[in-house]
Formats: sequence, C-alpha cells, structure tokens
Amino acid sequence: MKKMVMVAMVVALSLMVAGSALAMEKKQYGDAGCGLGGMVIGNEPGFIQLVATFLNGICSNQTFGITSGTLGCAKPRNLAKNDRLNEFVVANMDNLARDIAKGQGETLDTFAELMQIPAEKRAAFDQKLQANFAVIFPSENVVLADVVDNIVTVAAN
Repeated sequence: MKKMVMVAMVVALSLMVAGSALAMEKKQYGDAGCGLGGMVIGNEPGFIQLVATFLNGICSNQTFGITSGTLGCAKPRNLAKNDRLNEFVVANMDNLARDIAKGQGETLDTFAELMQIPAEKRAAFDQKLQANFAVIFPSENVVLADVVDNIVTVAAN
C-alpha cells in the first residue's frame, strides 16, 4: 500500500513539474485540445494524440481547464457559465465548422439549442453564422474560446 501511494505521489509530482515547464514554454496543444494531455503531450503529431485525449478525459480536467481558463485552455469571455455549450464545442468543433459552412446540420441545431435560440429564429441564426463563417473561424488554428466569443459577437449584431 505504501508503494502504491508513493508511486501515485511521484506520478502526480512529475505531471505537475512537466505541466509547469510546458506552460512556461506556451506550447500549443495538438488535435486532442487543451487540458492535461495538451500540456503534457503538446502538439506532437500522430498516434500520441490519443494518449493526450485520454489524459484530457481523466477527471474531466479538460472541462475544468475550459471553464477556469487553466491547463492551456482559454476561457470564453461571453459564455463562461454555459459549461454544456463549451463542452459541446470542444467535442464537436470540426462538425460545427462544417455545419456553419453549410448553414445547416445536426451539430448546428444542437449548438443553437444549447445557446437557447428559439426554434422560430434558428433559420435566421444559421444563415447569419454561415454568412460570417470567416469571422467565426478566422484560421484553422482557432481555439474554443475564440469560436464561442466570435459566435456570440456575430449573433448579437
């Protein structure tokens, strides 16, 4: 039992040190997104991103990072309290971009529902997002916080 506790403490300390070192480097995270996996693995391409995804899922640390603005995650300025929306965008950013580009789709419908857009206004909402795709997704490296903030800005205008 003592060995197990000691190993757990060493692993935790190693992850904290590695995370601190990576945070100082401001290393961009890879396809797995921000979170513990993004801090430890970084943007190394390939199969290792699956390990980063696993690390991001441990104890929902990616969700915590998004809502708190830690673990390499930027906290959305406009919708920080809508955790379900933030989680949805993290898990579906590529599909959301595809649906916004088309102006329709299941992912966009779910996103509008999470934003509490009334059913009678959804068609106009979808068209507005489609017309402003380049504003919402200004580059292929756009991050969650910017996407959510850009959508809120576009929707408000």
